[in-house]
Amino acid sequence: MTKPLVYFLCTGNSCRSQMAEGFLRAMGGDRYTVRSAGLEAHGLNPRAVKIMREAGVEIREQTSDVLDPLLLEKADYVITLCGHADEHCPVIRNPQVTRWHWGFEDPARATGTEEDILDAFRKTRDAIGQRIEQFLREGS
Repeated sequence: MTKPLVYFLCTGNSCRSQMAEGFLRAMGGDRYTVRSAGLEAHGLNPRAVKIMREAGVEIREQTSDVLDPLLLEKADYVITLCGHADEHCPVIRNPQVTRWHWGFEDPARATGTEEDILDAFRKTRDAIGQRIEQFLREGS
Protein backbone atom coordinates (compact mmCIF):
# COMPACT_ATOMS: atom_id res chain seq x y z
CA MET A 1 0.00 0.00 0.00
CA THR A 2 1.41 3.39 -0.95
CA LYS A 3 1.56 6.17 1.58
CA PRO A 4 -0.52 9.30 0.94
CA LEU A 5 1.50 12.16 -0.54
CA VAL A 6 1.30 15.49 1.28
CA TYR A 7 2.59 18.46 -0.72
CA PHE A 8 3.17 21.69 1.23
CA LEU A 9 3.32 24.88 -0.83
CA CYS A 10 4.47 28.39 -0.04
CA THR A 11 5.78 31.32 -2.04
CA GLY A 12 9.52 30.67 -1.75
CA ASN A 13 9.81 27.26 -0.06
CA SER A 14 12.28 28.71 2.44
CA CYS A 15 10.50 28.82 5.83
CA ARG A 16 6.87 27.79 6.43
CA SER A 17 6.60 24.95 3.95
CA GLN A 18 10.03 23.70 5.05
CA MET A 19 8.89 23.69 8.69
CA ALA A 20 5.69 21.82 7.79
CA GLU A 21 7.64 19.26 5.77
CA GLY A 22 10.09 18.76 8.61
CA PHE A 23 7.40 18.38 11.26
CA LEU A 24 5.30 15.92 9.24
CA ARG A 25 8.38 13.85 8.39
CA ALA A 26 9.36 13.78 12.07
CA MET A 27 5.89 13.15 13.51
CA GLY A 28 4.20 11.07 10.85
CA GLY A 29 6.75 10.33 8.18
CA ASP A 30 6.14 6.61 8.36
CA ARG A 31 2.48 7.26 7.42
CA TYR A 32 3.04 9.82 4.65
CA THR A 33 5.26 10.75 1.76
CA VAL A 34 6.05 14.42 2.36
CA ARG A 35 7.28 17.07 -0.05
CA SER A 36 7.33 20.84 -0.11
CA ALA A 37 7.82 23.43 -2.83
CA GLY A 38 7.35 27.05 -3.66
CA LEU A 39 6.05 29.08 -6.52
CA GLU A 40 9.71 30.12 -6.55
CA ALA A 41 12.73 28.63 -4.79
CA HIS A 42 14.33 31.13 -2.41
CA GLY A 43 16.67 28.69 -0.67
CA LEU A 44 16.38 27.20 2.79
CA ASN A 45 16.31 29.97 5.40
CA PRO A 46 19.10 29.47 8.00
CA ARG A 47 16.85 30.80 10.77
CA ALA A 48 14.25 28.14 9.93
CA VAL A 49 16.97 25.49 10.21
CA LYS A 50 18.07 26.92 13.57
CA ILE A 51 14.64 27.12 15.22
CA MET A 52 13.56 23.72 13.91
CA ARG A 53 16.74 22.23 15.38
CA GLU A 54 15.71 23.81 18.71
CA ALA A 55 12.48 21.78 18.42
CA GLY A 56 14.44 18.60 17.72
CA VAL A 57 13.68 18.49 13.98
CA GLU A 58 16.54 18.60 11.49
CA ILE A 59 15.64 20.20 8.15
CA ARG A 60 19.16 21.14 7.02
CA GLU A 61 19.16 18.48 4.28
CA GLN A 62 15.82 19.53 2.82
CA THR A 63 15.95 21.42 -0.47
CA SER A 64 14.14 24.52 -1.65
CA ASP A 65 12.26 23.44 -4.76
CA VAL A 66 9.92 24.96 -7.31
CA LEU A 67 6.43 23.47 -7.55
CA ASP A 68 6.31 20.32 -9.65
CA PRO A 69 3.05 20.10 -11.68
CA LEU A 70 3.25 16.29 -11.75
CA LEU A 71 3.52 16.04 -7.95
CA LEU A 72 0.68 18.55 -7.66
CA GLU A 73 -1.60 16.22 -9.61
CA LYS A 74 -0.40 13.05 -7.83
CA ALA A 75 -0.67 14.46 -4.31
CA ASP A 76 -3.36 13.28 -1.94
CA TYR A 77 -3.14 16.56 0.00
CA VAL A 78 -1.99 19.95 -1.28
CA ILE A 79 -1.64 22.38 1.61
CA THR A 80 -0.78 26.03 1.05
CA LEU A 81 0.80 27.86 3.97
CA CYS A 82 0.66 31.45 2.76
CA GLY A 83 -1.96 33.57 1.06
CA HIS A 84 0.16 34.25 -2.01
CA ALA A 85 0.63 30.54 -2.71
CA ASP A 86 -3.06 29.91 -2.05
CA GLU A 87 -4.08 32.61 -4.52
CA HIS A 88 -1.53 31.62 -7.17
CA CYS A 89 -1.49 27.84 -6.88
CA PRO A 90 -2.09 26.31 -10.30
CA VAL A 91 -5.41 24.66 -10.95
CA ILE A 92 -5.42 21.05 -9.77
CA ARG A 93 -7.29 18.93 -12.25
CA ASN A 94 -7.30 15.73 -10.20
CA PRO A 95 -10.59 15.65 -8.24
CA GLN A 96 -9.04 13.19 -5.76
CA VAL A 97 -6.63 15.83 -4.42
CA THR A 98 -7.68 17.37 -1.12
CA ARG A 99 -6.62 21.02 -1.10
CA TRP A 100 -6.41 23.04 2.10
CA HIS A 101 -5.08 26.44 3.06
CA TRP A 102 -3.37 26.86 6.42
CA GLY A 103 -2.33 30.50 6.62
CA PHE A 104 0.66 31.41 8.80
CA GLU A 105 2.57 34.65 9.28
CA ASP A 106 5.80 34.89 7.30
CA PRO A 107 8.61 34.98 9.86
CA ALA A 108 11.07 36.08 7.17
CA ARG A 109 9.31 39.46 7.17
CA ALA A 110 9.91 40.01 10.89
CA THR A 111 11.96 43.03 11.90
CA GLY A 112 13.79 44.10 15.03
CA THR A 113 16.65 42.52 16.86
CA GLU A 114 17.90 39.07 15.96
CA GLU A 115 16.08 37.73 19.02
CA ASP A 116 12.84 39.46 17.91
CA ILE A 117 13.18 37.84 14.50
CA LEU A 118 13.95 34.41 15.97
CA ASP A 119 10.90 34.78 18.24
CA ALA A 120 8.76 35.38 15.14
CA PHE A 121 10.22 32.22 13.60
CA ARG A 122 9.49 30.29 16.81
CA LYS A 123 5.91 31.53 16.91
CA THR A 124 5.31 30.41 13.33
CA ARG A 125 7.14 27.12 13.98
CA ASP A 126 4.98 26.37 17.01
CA ALA A 127 1.75 27.20 15.15
CA ILE A 128 2.73 24.94 12.26
CA GLY A 129 3.73 22.16 14.67
CA GLN A 130 0.34 22.36 16.39
CA ARG A 131 -1.45 22.22 13.03
CA ILE A 132 0.57 19.15 12.00
CA GLU A 133 -0.32 17.47 15.30
CA GLN A 134 -4.00 18.20 14.61
CA PHE A 135 -3.65 16.81 11.08
CA LEU A 136 -2.22 13.58 12.49
CA ARG A 137 -4.81 13.30 15.30
CA GLU A 138 -7.70 13.73 12.92
CA GLY A 139 -6.33 11.11 10.57
CA SER A 140 -5.84 13.83 7.94
